[in-house]
Amino acid sequence: MVTATRGALRFDVHTWGPDDGVPVLLLHGFPQTGRSWEAVATLLAADGFRCIAPDQRGYSPGARPPRRRDYVLPELVADAIAVLDDVVGPGSRAHVVGHDWGAAVAWSLAARDPERVATLTAVSVPPPRAFLRSLLTSRQGLASWYMYVFQLPRLPERLLGAPGRLRALLRRTGLPPAAADRDAAALADPDRLTAALNWYRALFLAPPSFGAKVSVPTRFVWSTGDTALTRQSTLHAQAEVTGPYEFVELPGVSHWIPDEVPEQLAEIVATHAKNHPA
Repeated sequence: MVTATRGALRFDVHTWGPDDGVPVLLLHGFPQTGRSWEAVATLLAADGFRCIAPDQRGYSPGARPPRRRDYVLPELVADAIAVLDDVVGPGSRAHVVGHDWGAAVAWSLAARDPERVATLTAVSVPPPRAFLRSLLTSRQGLASWYMYVFQLPRLPERLLGAPGRLRALLRRTGLPPAAADRDAAALADPDRLTAALNWYRALFLAPPSFGAKVSVPTRFVWSTGDTALTRQSTLHAQAEVTGPYEFVELPGVSHWIPDEVPEQLAEIVATHAKNHPA
């Protein structure tokens, strides 16, 4: 574990692999931490990559601002850049991989700062603009019912903070038991839970702009067993990419791709990185 800073914020960062390895920035989603990448990162590190997985804003105790507007996407992207600057070096490039909310950050980072991104591997979640479009035009709006519930004050904390509730929810959506125990224990901290929910509560405060698209080589990985992201949510993704693009579908796999099939995901990331060196 190392520390990265951005102003007064201090991020806990998990690392694997040789210090001189090609950097891979791994961005976690809800309700997980950088530890969710351990299985994937261990495989990538054995292949010579240097893996960097921060506990993102709200999940790191030293980077937990109180207001929901502190969790808008531009701030999350700036955090990821700060981690790269601190851990790898100012102006450094990395292969960027994001799952769930981490994918939203990764898409936005690649669009905003393509010079910092060698390749993008987005897992489960399409580009923010494509996702918002799918909310209005497909059954994705129904599948995302929980996002509307999370906008409410206090009630989501009471529901998810009840003993065993979060673990049961994670297991029901396909997360392996050990990983569900790990993630439920991490969010047993009420402050961390509220901060994690603030990512959702800030969603509509700064909607994605209709500016730059993603120009870096991109792989978008989606699984047919995902109960949170429908196939319709993936259909507009390619329209947000001007560079080389590949859609990878994993049959029968749940939303929790990094925990459920780390070998497959590590291979997808490694081959993508080797095809497009940093």
